[in-house]
Amino acid sequence: MTAWCFGIDLGGTSVKCALFQTDGTVEEKWEIKTRVENEGKEILPDIAKTILAKMEEKKIAKEDVAGVGIGIPGPVDENGEIACAVNLHWGRKNIEKELAELTGLVVKAGNDANVAALGEMWKGGGQGSKNLILVTLGTGVGGGIIVNEKMVTGAHGAGGEIGHASVEMEEEEACNCGNKGCLEQYASATGIARLARRAMASGQEESILRSMENVTAKDVFDAYKDGDALAAKVVDQFARYLGNALAIFSCVADPDVIVIGGGVSKAGQVLIDCVEKYFRQYAFTACKDTKIKLATLGNDAGIYGAAKLILSK
Repeated sequence: MTAWCFGIDLGGTSVKCALFQTDGTVEEKWEIKTRVENEGKEILPDIAKTILAKMEEKKIAKEDVAGVGIGIPGPVDENGEIACAVNLHWGRKNIEKELAELTGLVVKAGNDANVAALGEMWKGGGQGSKNLILVTLGTGVGGGIIVNEKMVTGAHGAGGEIGHASVEMEEEEACNCGNKGCLEQYASATGIARLARRAMASGQEESILRSMENVTAKDVFDAYKDGDALAAKVVDQFARYLGNALAIFSCVADPDVIVIGGGVSKAGQVLIDCVEKYFRQYAFTACKDTKIKLATLGNDAGIYGAAKLILSK
């Protein structure tokens, strides 16, 4: 019986690494720098070196390791291959094959957002569920969908690209993806700040937000909690977009639970309450009672999900 596995969360600036016992207990966590120079040629060798060094340090034999799970910031197909990962300067690459050759271990790769969803299902806000939607509200809107404990990746590795669902047909400004009216334009941290600027520009209503030079999503929620009427309108608009989108996704995936994470989720239960109101209004009858919870793993969701990815292989 194998006793260990590694969970790797590969980001544009750092690589989060963890050695797990196969029951999900974290033995140790550490980070290394992501070296993106020279088209990212050193990234996988660096990851292999740190894994092998940790095994040597802990006196762990290869036959005692189930393998390495790794989350990648880009679409990953079922064969562990990516077409590109812009932040890493990678073109087409088979992550599983290359890292397996470098380590001598079994490797399983997945898109980082889908892997994080797997982590929240296994040990986080969705623990105990088998069907889950994770939405991460940060600079953008990311997400992952789990059905019967399996990540939904799709034909192009784009399964779970929740932030680029079109939710506003009348939008004239373009999203970073090039389309217009994406959920990311209204439910991300930058999107909420954008809604606030639009609200202030469209009227003269008094608000504490007007005294702030660069309004943030945190400012909006703080003002909302203090009873600011303009902030309340912005939060309501955000919640309607997100609640409606989650209702649509639920018709497709029918999750046990929807988990909301990312920096914006630090607003806490008040965010869940606002989104739930519209989710219940728009959801299909069979899905109306779906639980909506806050994520609990934070930045560790990726390493937990990566470990689960290899343990489920």
